[in-house]
Order: sequence, then structure tokens, then C-alpha cells
Amino acid sequence: MSARIRNVQAALDSFSEHWQPRRLASVNDYDVKVVKLLGEFTWHSHPDTDELFMVVSGRLVIQLRDGDVELGPGDVYVVPRGVAHCPKADGEVSALLIEPQGVVNTGDRPSERTTELRELD
Repeated sequence: MSARIRNVQAALDSFSEHWQPRRLASVNDYDVKVVKLLGEFTWHSHPDTDELFMVVSGRLVIQLRDGDVELGPGDVYVVPRGVAHCPKADGEVSALLIEPQGVVNTGDRPSERTTELRELD
């Protein structure tokens, strides 16, 4: 992927599917992903990596076993490696995710929500 300017909002506007992350950019061995969220995801963890969430719009709850984390626009939260979590969005949320390349969206819990990372059109 060659270096170029990408606009986060334009990238988010280019698709409508929920829980289907798209690669916005790559930096070193990490992917920066844009994603739209709606409803409750799957409880899972990533045993080998942290996962960064940054909310662009909407309100996101990251359910954790020991209490929920609530994020609004501009908020960033890092789920530590190995911590079980379940993102939940009562209304549509647009977000950025930063994860090492190759991380599976459902982590250690493959399900019907498991998907391949897609490229932006």
C-alpha cells in the first residue's frame, strides 16, 4: 500500500455494513481500521495484543467483566491483551481501531461475526 492521504470521514461514508472493519492505513506492523458498530458484538479477547478503540461518532460501551467503559466522540480506550470484552452500541457508532496486522476481529472466539479485514474501495 503506497503512502497517501486518507480522510477518516470519507472512509466511513464509503460503506454501511456494521462490524466489518476496513483498513484505512498501515503503519509498521499495525493496521488502522475504520468500522461502524451497531448492537452487541461477541465476548472475546486477544491473548497476544492490546486493542485500541477511538470513537469518531456515537457512544460505545465496551463491556468488561469488572465493569463497563463508556466512550463518546474523541475518546480513546485500550483493551489490554487477554482481557475479555464485548463492544456494544445502542445507536450507530463510527470508530477507529489500531491492532497488529493479522488480528482477527473476534479474537479467541470465532463466530458468525468473524470476518476478513477488507480494503476500502
